[in-house]
Amino acid sequence: MSLLADLLSTVFDRSSKVLSATKWDNRPIEDSIAELIGNRGEVRGMTLARQILDRYAAMEEEEKSAFFSYLATGMDIDAGKVRVALEAYEAEPSQSSYRAFMEAAEPTRQELVRRLNQVPGATGSLVAMRRDLLGMARKDASLAAIDLDFKHLFASWFNRGFLVLRPINWESPAHILEKIIQYEAVHAIDSWDDLRRRMQPSDRRCFAFFHPTMPNEPLIFVEVALTKGIPGSIQQVLADGRDVLSAEEADTAVFYSISNCQSGLAGISFGNSLIKQVVDDLSRGLPGLKTFVTLSPIPGLAKWLAAEGMNQPLASERLQQLAAQYLLQAKRSDGAPVDPVARFHLGNGATVHAVHSDADTSPNGLAQSGGAMVNYLYDLSAIAQNHERFAGSHEISSSPEVKALVRAAEKSNT
Repeated sequence: MSLLADLLSTVFDRSSKVLSATKWDNRPIEDSIAELIGNRGEVRGMTLARQILDRYAAMEEEEKSAFFSYLATGMDIDAGKVRVALEAYEAEPSQSSYRAFMEAAEPTRQELVRRLNQVPGATGSLVAMRRDLLGMARKDASLAAIDLDFKHLFASWFNRGFLVLRPINWESPAHILEKIIQYEAVHAIDSWDDLRRRMQPSDRRCFAFFHPTMPNEPLIFVEVALTKGIPGSIQQVLADGRDVLSAEEADTAVFYSISNCQSGLAGISFGNSLIKQVVDDLSRGLPGLKTFVTLSPIPGLAKWLAAEGMNQPLASERLQQLAAQYLLQAKRSDGAPVDPVARFHLGNGATVHAVHSDADTSPNGLAQSGGAMVNYLYDLSAIAQNHERFAGSHEISSSPEVKALVRAAEKSNT
């Protein structure tokens, strides 16, 4: 996959031989953690880290809850030491006083997570650990600070510079294709034949980000249809028996499904980088592509319509109008759009280009949006400007056609 991945694999293989010969440690896990934090020997440190991770993986939910409670209370910052260190730095700023402040301000559990990450497979294990933590933190607010520590570290470990973009196709290893079926979160893949229709034809593409320490686990992937013109329904894109287009004939790349794969990496953004990288790769490989657009769900529309007292089903034209109004005018308290998919694409610099009714007639599509979908246009000449305006004031870029739908909705509402 890359030189870095090969080097890591070699190091991990050698380390595994050392770790496989160690004895199980039956001490309280707090004692093992304390020894790991205080240890300076590489081999002993890796042994302790491996055993802590293995013991955690074997825990029942109640034991995992106790483990996280220990991290929250027994490995938190000492507020008194932080104050003293800050006062010392304020009185005499220097490298040593700043270092002392940084050490006091960082909870010991961050160093624990770093040391756990030194053994083979640890990164994936820690992602799974955070997945557990996120579930428990929803019920126990005292665990929220631990998640900030995980998120802080993961943001560095999963930096774009470490990620590898790989094309996925029908020739990819079966275990990777199985992951695509498993993690598809937008339009379910219900069979291997369905997967083949998305991966094998010349007018279909799929790309995924991988991390060198998790080479068999996609982090996020995007499915792309190469078309002539912009499609207005997912049935059109995924139709069985459709006419296959040669890639060179296509003038449009349609991003019709983007799926995050690792719930333990929630809040770590990959989608922006993924789309930009795929656009760049497709542009270089297929210069005939002039339009880059999504065909996206509108997951919050039905809920918003219900809150506004508008009962479904609605006539197609009326649904388009209300969907456009929802996308441009339904806002959170911070001024950002209510719809999470809209926030994602608009934050990337896209434009709300077109709204379609009867675009997703699957049970899920009808339930979440009455079947409506939206095209977000990635105009390469306007992305940077759109992103800056949205980031600064949540200004939404939209086409004249979408603005006209909003005006019609407002007129009908009066």
